[in-house]
Amino acid sequence: MQSSSFRYSRCPGALSANSRRGFLKQTSAGFGWLALAGLLGEQSRSQAAPQSTPSHHTPRVKNVIFCFMDGGPSHVDTFDPKPALKTYEGKAIGAGAVSKRSQSSAGRVWLGSPWKFRQRGESGLWVSDLFPQLAQVADELCVVRSMVGELPLHGQQNLLLHTGRIIGQAPSMGAWVSYGLGTENRNLPAYVVLNNDWVPNGGLENFGSSFLPATHQATQLRAKGVPVDNIRPGDSLSLQQRKLELLAAQDQIFADKVSAASPIESAIANYETAFRMQTLIPEVSDISQEPAYIQREYGVDSTDEHQHYYATQALRARRLVEAGVRFVEITCPSFDSNNSPWDQHGQLKKNHEKNARITEQSVAALIVDLKRRGLLDETLVVWAGEMGRTPHTPKVTPTCGRDHHVNGYSLFLAGGGFKPGITFGETDEFGNAVVEHPLSIHDIHATILHQLGLDHEALTFRHGGRDHRLTDVHGHVIQEILS
Repeated sequence: MQSSSFRYSRCPGALSANSRRGFLKQTSAGFGWLALAGLLGEQSRSQAAPQSTPSHHTPRVKNVIFCFMDGGPSHVDTFDPKPALKTYEGKAIGAGAVSKRSQSSAGRVWLGSPWKFRQRGESGLWVSDLFPQLAQVADELCVVRSMVGELPLHGQQNLLLHTGRIIGQAPSMGAWVSYGLGTENRNLPAYVVLNNDWVPNGGLENFGSSFLPATHQATQLRAKGVPVDNIRPGDSLSLQQRKLELLAAQDQIFADKVSAASPIESAIANYETAFRMQTLIPEVSDISQEPAYIQREYGVDSTDEHQHYYATQALRARRLVEAGVRFVEITCPSFDSNNSPWDQHGQLKKNHEKNARITEQSVAALIVDLKRRGLLDETLVVWAGEMGRTPHTPKVTPTCGRDHHVNGYSLFLAGGGFKPGITFGETDEFGNAVVEHPLSIHDIHATILHQLGLDHEALTFRHGGRDHRLTDVHGHVIQEILS
């Protein structure tokens, strides 16, 4: 990880003369041999000291768990009740409700929610019957109802949500957190994606490090079978040492021939992490060590394989943050070959209920479990899709659905110093457009970084002749939702 002198130079991507990398590039033995010597000297240690760097200010949280609801859950069917949709159901929306940011035309008609909304908990937070388990933790949720996106397209919005750019080609939020803070456990990466056997729209760029060193890209753990290929060593320790020595020698020869050593540094660092992961990843991934009642709370015992695997990953998420992983993302499983599971253009009621059944028990259990262990204050749970759904449809039928909508949608945050049991922002009476406190994903990114002790304007990396940051030239910390 970066040293303090490197971290606080004018830009973390600009190398100072006394930076670690600058020193290592000038040593005669080369980076590869130094890294290998350190690795082999520590190979017997199952738990090592944290690898972290100073924050910009005192952090409120240490870890983030991002529950990614790919496809776009409907805001007007989850956390943003709109009685007017039932009152005017079947009536044309008219020209005034048409927007370029949603699939809309004047002839489309309003569609009411098939689920009832109720006020939940002591806070009276509105949650629909679609989420009976999340309704029980309503007093822990900070619901933002005024998100505004850029394009009603899955790939672009996914990339925006993850990287702050609709075109990608930028590091993901998890990579920035890894770069800024490092890992609390040398045996584990700082950024882990708990995947469910598919790649969302936008591709692997959603989880990549782009121009940041490759050590900050996500390590993916699959739900089914062995979490990581080759995590259990096939060779003896002595043979692994010989292979690493050979790799280091080859890398040194290559490094001597190139002008930029950063990719080679990253490769060596990844070898180090992979070597150490052999000890801890199998242990952390093994949820059979958890008490039976905990597994039941998450839904691991479900006969629905999709719910079982999602519950497995959610429980692993808690174990990973306990072990010191900074940023964990959980993706949704696809049950109908749709790589945007919440994307219900048709069969809204059937498939939103299926998605809710697969995921919401586990997310609610995760929040309860973290709080019970005293971890919710220092762990932020983020629940978000890349967009919302239109409050209108071409024609009201028993199998109709909702289309893409970025004019106004909802997400929630729990723990991590966010005000519990509140809503922030408003959409109009139909849920068609934001009318109060419009927010962009840049604002959410800035606020998450702030809670981690990072200034989103100061966390930069020089690339292509300029300083880049997760929030680009946008974003502000949303102080109103912080406790």
